[in-house]
Amino acid sequence: MSIRVRRVYDPPEPGDGVRVLVDRLWPRGLSKDAARVDEWPKALTPSTELRRWYHAGEGAYEEFAERYEAELDAPEASEQLDHVRELARAGDVTLLTASKTPEQSHATVLVRLLNG
Repeated sequence: MSIRVRRVYDPPEPGDGVRVLVDRLWPRGLSKDAARVDEWPKALTPSTELRRWYHAGEGAYEEFAERYEAELDAPEASEQLDHVRELARAGDVTLLTASKTPEQSHATVLVRLLNG
């Protein structure tokens, strides 16, 4: 079992396993065929308000991560988090994001929670 994060714009690799898009918006300029997304659990994505707040530079990554974790306590998000955890128990999972800095994105928070 492995969970990793990749940019959705990078070409798919054989070791990706189940490819899960974890962005609320579809990646700009990318066709669904090229993305090869297997799952798109929108309830796992940060809310529009939180995403806008973070991208506006109004807060630090640590505060963003705390707020995002709080959002993931919602029933639908928690259910989808458990679903992705089950996928990871069965094999490899790649979380896909359009973020230019995946290491400072919500995807990193997800990996930590999924591995925890």
